[in-house]
Amino acid sequence: MFTSGGPTFGELAVQALSSLERGYDLLAPKFDDTPFRTPDAVLEAVAGALRPLGPFRAGLDVCCGTGAGTDLLRELCRERVTGVDLSAGMLARARARYPGGGPGGTSARPGPPVPEWVRADVRELPFRAEFDLAVSFGAFGHFLPAERPGLFARVHAALRPGGIFAFPVAAPPRVGSPAYWALWGFDAAMRVRNALWRPRFVMYYRTFRLPDVTADLRRAGFAVELAELPALGVRDDGAPRCRLLTARRPG
Repeated sequence: MFTSGGPTFGELAVQALSSLERGYDLLAPKFDDTPFRTPDAVLEAVAGALRPLGPFRAGLDVCCGTGAGTDLLRELCRERVTGVDLSAGMLARARARYPGGGPGGTSARPGPPVPEWVRADVRELPFRAEFDLAVSFGAFGHFLPAERPGLFARVHAALRPGGIFAFPVAAPPRVGSPAYWALWGFDAAMRVRNALWRPRFVMYYRTFRLPDVTADLRRAGFAVELAELPALGVRDDGAPRCRLLTARRPG
């Protein structure tokens, strides 16, 4: 499905009926061949917007998956790069991309830091004031709205004073458009699945509303700004297709 190397419909069905962690363990070997991987164009646009805000010493990839977003941190951070994910399968794929990393994500050879990989629930991030930059790509649908304040508080605690938490926010589809109904249908199907089947697989597209998200970030202690990502284009109505949200820990 999606590409010749992607998962079949049957494999996706098994994954969807698993827990979130187990589902991603099963998907990990073929994840990079699905549309779920963040496109390189998005990563490049975010890197371009963050570059003037650096340089950064240490970076954290929240829900790193197979490490696509971690590549961005290796470019922007001089000393340390860390990826955190709950899925051991996804981390195994990420680790295979960067063999030879030393303690703390450093490397004996010159060049960008080799990432360290940490298996943890990001709602229980085990870091305190260690990073200058945190990023996340495509993972927030896995958290219910009631879980966001705790997640954002953990990221806030992991950043040094003045540190930045950044992630792209796509413009919502217009009401009544095919994309709008596709997302509505997906979320409805997922709610039915979770009402009838255990363990739950939390993945909702329509629960990450920008006004609610910015309010949660501010309650966690962040100062929030939005910037357009012009490299990703504009919609027919002139609105940007994607913005970068930067939440800074005051300091």
